[in-house]
Amino acid sequence: MQAHEIMISKVYKVKETDTVRTVLEYFIEYRISGLPIINDQNEIVAYISDGDIMRYIGKHKDIVVSSIYAMNAFQGDVEGFEERVQSILDLNVLRIAKNKVVKVAWNEDIENVAAILGNKQIKKLPVERDGVLVGVISRGDVIRHTFKSVL
Repeated sequence: MQAHEIMISKVYKVKETDTVRTVLEYFIEYRISGLPIINDQNEIVAYISDGDIMRYIGKHKDIVVSSIYAMNAFQGDVEGFEERVQSILDLNVLRIAKNKVVKVAWNEDIENVAAILGNKQIKKLPVERDGVLVGVISRGDVIRHTFKSVL
């Protein structure tokens, strides 16, 4: 079995020019937790997840980095939680998204898809064909299609 046989073709996605507000509207309306980010040619340029949002709005501690040559201190949060929540809304999606996107080809074998999802500890994989986004596969898709005939 290959990726295109179980992928979901109707993919919610955002453009690289969208704001985080648009992402959050999709998350809330469609009860999803991640979105591919595409350019005008429908090519995947990044991926944004609920984890990216959590890392931004969560508390950031002070960090001290020392070596034999120098000691540097980086201040954690200057703004409070509510301010971080408000400030994220109008950010461009690419400011907090991951631009190293783990993705698979449309003809990738399902056992490889399962390995990637498990080993990388990610929930969804964008599927592309000839460099263009054509679908998405989740852990649940792999589980349902793998085990429905043996249970």
